[in-house]
Amino acid sequence: MASWGVLKKVVSEGGSSESGGSEGGADDRGLSNSSSTNSTSGGGGIFEYFGWVYHLGVNSIGHEYCHLRYLCIRGKYVEMYKRDPQENPGIKPIRRGVIGHTLMVEESGRRKINNGDLYVLRFYNRLDETRKGEIACATAGEARKWMEAFDQAKQQADYELSRGGSTRNKLNMENEIDLEGHRPRVRHYAHGLKKKLIKIGQGPELLLRQSSSLDGSGRSDVFFEANGGDAIEANEWKCVRTINGVRIFEDVARSESGKGVLVKAVGVVDASADTVFDVVLSLVRHRRYEWDPLTGDLELIDSVNGHYDVVYGIFYPRYLSWWQSKRDFVFSRQWSRGQDGTYTILQFPAVHKKRPPKSGYRRTKINPSTWEIRNLNTSSSSNVAKCLVTQTLEINTKGWFKWKKDYSPKFEKTMPFALLSQVAGLKEYVGANPALTSESPTTIIHSKMSKFSASIGEVENTEAPDEFYDAITGDSSSEDDDSDDDSKEVNKKRKIKLKNVSWAIASLALKRMSAPDANKELNPNVTPINLDPCQFHGSMNRGKDENDTNSWTSPSGTGFMIRGKTYLKDCTKVKGGDPLLKLVAVDWFSMENCVDNIALHPKCLVQSEAGKKIPFILVINLQVPARPNYSLVLYYAADRPVNKNSLLGKFVDGTDMFRDSRFKLIPSIVEGYWMVKRAVGTKACLLGKAVTCKYLRQDNFLEIDVDIGSSSVARSVIGLVLGYVTSIVVDLAILIEAKEEAELPEYILGTVRLNRVMLDSAVALEN
Repeated sequence: MASWGVLKKVVSEGGSSESGGSEGGADDRGLSNSSSTNSTSGGGGIFEYFGWVYHLGVNSIGHEYCHLRYLCIRGKYVEMYKRDPQENPGIKPIRRGVIGHTLMVEESGRRKINNGDLYVLRFYNRLDETRKGEIACATAGEARKWMEAFDQAKQQADYELSRGGSTRNKLNMENEIDLEGHRPRVRHYAHGLKKKLIKIGQGPELLLRQSSSLDGSGRSDVFFEANGGDAIEANEWKCVRTINGVRIFEDVARSESGKGVLVKAVGVVDASADTVFDVVLSLVRHRRYEWDPLTGDLELIDSVNGHYDVVYGIFYPRYLSWWQSKRDFVFSRQWSRGQDGTYTILQFPAVHKKRPPKSGYRRTKINPSTWEIRNLNTSSSSNVAKCLVTQTLEINTKGWFKWKKDYSPKFEKTMPFALLSQVAGLKEYVGANPALTSESPTTIIHSKMSKFSASIGEVENTEAPDEFYDAITGDSSSEDDDSDDDSKEVNKKRKIKLKNVSWAIASLALKRMSAPDANKELNPNVTPINLDPCQFHGSMNRGKDENDTNSWTSPSGTGFMIRGKTYLKDCTKVKGGDPLLKLVAVDWFSMENCVDNIALHPKCLVQSEAGKKIPFILVINLQVPARPNYSLVLYYAADRPVNKNSLLGKFVDGTDMFRDSRFKLIPSIVEGYWMVKRAVGTKACLLGKAVTCKYLRQDNFLEIDVDIGSSSVARSVIGLVLGYVTSIVVDLAILIEAKEEAELPEYILGTVRLNRVMLDSAVALEN
């Protein structure tokens, strides 16, 4: 299978635009491995993404379709063609529109379409979900690149809105594009800025070939940081054996507790995380036979959604000598990709009505296990991608200790050992298949202005409005939304060079703590008030100590790692200090339908006499999808008004786009089932980019409504968490992401610890 995810970059030169340019392609087109940094801040140019995708939908008579389409994103504009405009000069786009900050792009996961597996992206307007649509890609890597492209377009739109009234008025006159509606004639938008062209994927012939048998040949030239989590975990991993270049670890902290033993196999694979993820997820038998010693014979039973399926497998005892009967098993797989590019796959034993125990086979259970696949940074001169692959599973204590201490040969003939050997098999399989790892060197091609350039005022008549899910709003006063300038690209290169330096000072950095400067974030000219906990009450009880169940406390921030003062230079993170805001109450509500603007409800603390006297309250409304729905409402109070010129002030009074790009949450399961810990993870998450967040700024408060159910991945994770909620202790830290040197070091806004919450203790709230 040919490699088709390699990117080369085409950088345009020249300072003037060509008015009246055609809607065809550029003079020279190539591919790029550059991530999309916004270079519009100096008027120097914009990024332009283009490539082939599948357009999914339902036609007027109710039949589903899957059409191959050529998609172009130029700045904030999106066009869809039937054919490549470069090869067909003068061709008109069939759909055209603009992008605004209300656009939501969600990974819907992998879906079987026309006997092939595709990775689907769903688009919708968070203000009007009737405006929606779907496109699909052949690999997870390409889906990720398109998500980055749409995020870049949102930044471009916000930048142009922030430039002044005249630009804002022009944007308000532009229309959106609707991928599900009829195809009207389209207006031609163009602009005279320099272009940086980035092609995603290759030609349609490879897409058509891939769609029938996707088997993990996706590529990625983007390297993510290989840091660990942003919360300090209690695991203590010890290497106990090395097998075929793969290290075997034991969690000695857990083994001493007397529970089942957690072990993991860790190996470095010479391929991108996108590629390895596709290989692990693939069910193609002849390929699994080359690396998987146990679960090579797999068959898809059921696909629950794009991130969850159930598979059936068989294996024969001739590899495990003392078993006399053939074995079969059923297990479910749940997968997701974090914002740092790390893939996580959870595997559970399962029961399914389509596969009852089979005659002649002995039904057995596969050990619960997880895969974690994350890219590793390599030197800038290297063109070989590398990723760290970790497989973790829980096994019986007795057999494990016997093998570890006495090196009993019997363990090599058990199912857990066969599972641990999968990483070694995967490592060797990828190394033996150059087609999976071959990367073309990056090529820089200088060209003149793109043929797409034309006068901004050149417009064709339109018979109906074009829509693209998002409305461009007239309010965009923030000056901080376009912080991703060229300096970030410089910093990214410097990170690689200084990585060894950061490791050298890691022990020192861990001892440092980042505490907020209250006088900087809050008004120093106002006398602080006394926030007496006895004055504030919520429906969930405040915990008296760590053993108090169904309660909340507010721990310090020392369990979380946040960006230090030198983060932009060496990626160093430090321990958080005490939170800036004080958690004064927590409400645990149940309701028939999710409730927004909960701060306006009479039962809310904000509406109480004590709440109205607080200078500022940050209300976090975590909307939990279930039957019934729940809302976990956190009230963080400041003892003084917010300083308008501080980062917190810009966040409180800024635009929704700015808030979405900065509102960050770090989760940590302190106690609980290890699979839940793996599902939740410990990496920081920009909530505004992962799920739908709505904001209400009034009087002395800012409310953030976090719709966890707006993401299929988040719904799956929260469903798993709710199944164990009465036995877990979870910590959350809330902060505003720092992107500029002046904003560093980061500080923690607030924390909360939820101790073994009882679902039926939620207080009913009338909508």
